[in-house]
Amino acid sequence: MNDLITRMVRPGRITAIAAALLCVPVVALGQTPPTSLRPAQAPAKPKPAHPGVVAQPPAGPAAGTQDLTTGKTAAGRGDVVARVGNSNVSADDIRSYVAALGPRDQAALAQDPALLSQAVRMLLANRLVLQELLAKKWDQQQSVAAQLDRVRESALVELYLQSASTPPTNFPGEDELQKVYDANRSALLVPRQFQLAQIFVAAPKDADKATEDNANKSLNEIQRQLKTPGADFAAIANENDGKNSGDLGWLAENQIRPEIRAQLMGMAKNAISDPVRLDDGWHILKLIDTKAAYTRTLPEVRDQLIQQMRAERATMLRQAYLTELLKRHPPVLNELALSNLFDKPSR
Repeated sequence: MNDLITRMVRPGRITAIAAALLCVPVVALGQTPPTSLRPAQAPAKPKPAHPGVVAQPPAGPAAGTQDLTTGKTAAGRGDVVARVGNSNVSADDIRSYVAALGPRDQAALAQDPALLSQAVRMLLANRLVLQELLAKKWDQQQSVAAQLDRVRESALVELYLQSASTPPTNFPGEDELQKVYDANRSALLVPRQFQLAQIFVAAPKDADKATEDNANKSLNEIQRQLKTPGADFAAIANENDGKNSGDLGWLAENQIRPEIRAQLMGMAKNAISDPVRLDDGWHILKLIDTKAAYTRTLPEVRDQLIQQMRAERATMLRQAYLTELLKRHPPVLNELALSNLFDKPSR
């Protein structure tokens, strides 16, 4: 594996988003609300070149899938977009499910038609299962009906709490927004970025002598070619690596391995590094361009901050509502009865 890039967690997986389309999450009364989010830094968007490189998200929403929740798509509101058995799924059905997702998941679905298609397929499978269980009257079993009642109760509580804790439409105001921006400027710093290309020679550290010898032979030949007047780095990279002319795209400083970063700091544009040995093999880097670190402006992060501030205010309002409700109606627990609910393990 190419170890040039430090490992990063990628949000948004097809299974998770598609599964979320199948049911609205249910939160019980006592469940702790989500913790507050920090303003996120803008990650670099490198082009895929080797395993371990963070893939670049699509540039924009695909045609016909934009603004899923408002109906601005090619499909009419009542159009049937899918069918399984005797069950149809309309454009309205899809929009109602998408509306229950978070903004990031909605954006992911809008940008990736394949993701939306897979989610609809899972929804259709869900419909088939529903048809079968209703035909068998499985939902009328006493234990199942009791579970459904509990789920419905929890869903009602959650929906009511959401309505009771929604911040005013004019929150946050401009002054509040500016104060939060000023207090979080350090979190809005975009690190220095490097546009890189590389030639990679695989040579794992635990490789046998024959593999190591072959890698050294290839490395020496590559270095000889690079020292030739007018040498074309991209052509040599293609010849030896065969992927994207060795292009890694733009990488943020904090995405790059320290061993590589140390070399880049002293390089001029279009300079080529000495070979750097990492666990997976040898890396020869070309520095194509750089971008200085900068702090994102308020207009750039405005929508993100508003969303974050409203979410945090909703959490506060929810907690305040529950605290006041419990103060007016203090719960009384029979601790002795509770302790005897379950058989104690014998010693």
